[in-house]
Amino acid sequence: MGNADYECPHRVEIPPSKPFFKALKSSLKETFFPDDPFRQFKNQPTSRKLVLGLQHFVPILEWAPSYTFDFFKSDLIAGITIASLAVPQGISYANLANLPPIIGLYSSFVPPLVYAMLGSSKDLAVGTVAVASLLISSMLGKVVSPIENPKLYVQLALTSTFFAGAFQASLGFLRLGFVVDFLSHATIVGFMGGAATVVCLQQLKGVLGLIHFTHETDVVSVMKSIFSQMHEWRWESAVLGCCFLFFLLLTRYFSKRKPAFFWINAMMPLCSLILGSLLVFLTHAENHGVQVIGHLKKGLNPPSMSELAFGSPYLSTAIKTGIITGVIGLAEGVAVGRSFAALKNYHIDGNKEMIAFGMMNIAGSCTSCYLTAGPFSRTAVNFNAGCKTAVSNIVMATAVMITLLFLTPLFHYTPLVVLSAIIMAAMLSLIDYKAMIHLWKVDKVDCMVCLSAYFGVVFGSVEIGLVIAVTVSLLRVLLFVARPRTFALGNIPNSSIYRSIDQYPVANNIPGVLILQIDAPIYFANANYLRERISRWIYEEEDKIKSSGETSLHYVILDIGTVGSIDTSGTTMLEEVQKNVDSKGLKLVIANPRSEVIKKLEKSKFIEKIGREWIYLTVAEAVSACNFMLHTCKPKPGEIETNRQDGNV
Repeated sequence: MGNADYECPHRVEIPPSKPFFKALKSSLKETFFPDDPFRQFKNQPTSRKLVLGLQHFVPILEWAPSYTFDFFKSDLIAGITIASLAVPQGISYANLANLPPIIGLYSSFVPPLVYAMLGSSKDLAVGTVAVASLLISSMLGKVVSPIENPKLYVQLALTSTFFAGAFQASLGFLRLGFVVDFLSHATIVGFMGGAATVVCLQQLKGVLGLIHFTHETDVVSVMKSIFSQMHEWRWESAVLGCCFLFFLLLTRYFSKRKPAFFWINAMMPLCSLILGSLLVFLTHAENHGVQVIGHLKKGLNPPSMSELAFGSPYLSTAIKTGIITGVIGLAEGVAVGRSFAALKNYHIDGNKEMIAFGMMNIAGSCTSCYLTAGPFSRTAVNFNAGCKTAVSNIVMATAVMITLLFLTPLFHYTPLVVLSAIIMAAMLSLIDYKAMIHLWKVDKVDCMVCLSAYFGVVFGSVEIGLVIAVTVSLLRVLLFVARPRTFALGNIPNSSIYRSIDQYPVANNIPGVLILQIDAPIYFANANYLRERISRWIYEEEDKIKSSGETSLHYVILDIGTVGSIDTSGTTMLEEVQKNVDSKGLKLVIANPRSEVIKKLEKSKFIEKIGREWIYLTVAEAVSACNFMLHTCKPKPGEIETNRQDGNV
């Protein structure tokens, strides 16, 4: 590019400063209210604002007036379908959490009613989840035995549910939903897969008819417990369990091959309970080593507010269990809700979902329920059954209510081995090996996060796996912040576009000019690294020029167009880079500064030090100015700026 290419550059404007409180308000709004939830209240009368406020916090008031009979027919079918899955899953997952089976049924009655009023998802089906059940069992079981002290164990489970709900609701009211975002997709895939593996292994207790079993969740302890009791294995139970597991997996495979018959897979758990109960009743298998549920009392959820163990010496364990299970429940529920909302092209409010989850768990803890969320399996059945609104949850809760009032005696002969088979069939679908392979192909680091979560759960514990996964994810974020990438840019032939030379090998270097792009905000965490990295770029460029005998280096252009923000450490770093460049007889040029960055540079007096004439709107203009200077006599300091202002350059 020669002198003929040089045109009068555009001046880089410094935006006017905002008052402190106005800037703070804007920053807080962007952080906590990116969706601007108050826009609907603007220019509305007080009465209308009250109605909109109620509809905002109780979404059922918004869509109920337009509810139609056609919607109800679809929701009725979907609700009955998921109820057939909710009953066996409720009993099974309560058994997994070492809680009385009736609590699993209670948990499918009150929470869905609360969610139907407060939730923003049309498809999410509320109920107990396996991973949370496993967490409750593993964490509370370490301090209180569910066999030796069942009453205290149930009280702690209810208390942890209360704290889970309080934590979830707090995140929603304070609009701190981004906390859940620290559980990345890779973390959830690995964690769920590891938990599913552990759950499947633990169900071998029910399949083999074992009475005594380890409370540890790692694979070594579980396998040791299984093989150390080979003399107590019950072949009757094992045969029954394998048959039902094969039956459930076969129907799932058939349903996947023929999606129109999804209801077969949805009905099979309930059919398995009925068939297993009839088989035990007719053959008296309970007298031959097949364990059964036993008596389930009739009646709706008894109040349990007085059972919350706020004065227990194990309160800290209950709080920790509640927070961890609350986060896992939120992550799974919100992710599932968003996935199905995307399929129907509507949006769910993450903060509303957190409030809904929190309130339903608080209400549940006061009505003999343990932690509930939005399980994928039940939601998928609800979606495929053609649900239109959250009324399907109300229909499901009604069906469970009828079961609690009239049908609980029918579950007396239900074999525990069938519950184990139902859990294993559900858990095998959570081991998403295809997602792990996809992560490996797309992002090796994400795959390592996934595998660390998986192996942490399988060989350590659920808590260890979660801590490892979150730690690795945070380290990755810190690594990206502390070690941002820098690129050398070149000119795309026959254009004024400048791109990375690594990405575009056809891009040409500009003789005498080194163009660098910084690809991240500049903070105290990466300022020192960037200073050293820029110095290294300069050393390498000078060595390359010397070895090739090309034109010596004269200018270093920093393209900071992707630098969204900068702190005082960053401005200090730029000053040090300028001094280093000046000491080598070179000139530092800044291109494409953003609004927030140029304000900080102006306030820190960096612009005065470098000279306003060395700051350009684009890389192309900066290169043109450098080429102009290289092909003409070097003017006195400030002359370029004067010429720019006068239009004489």
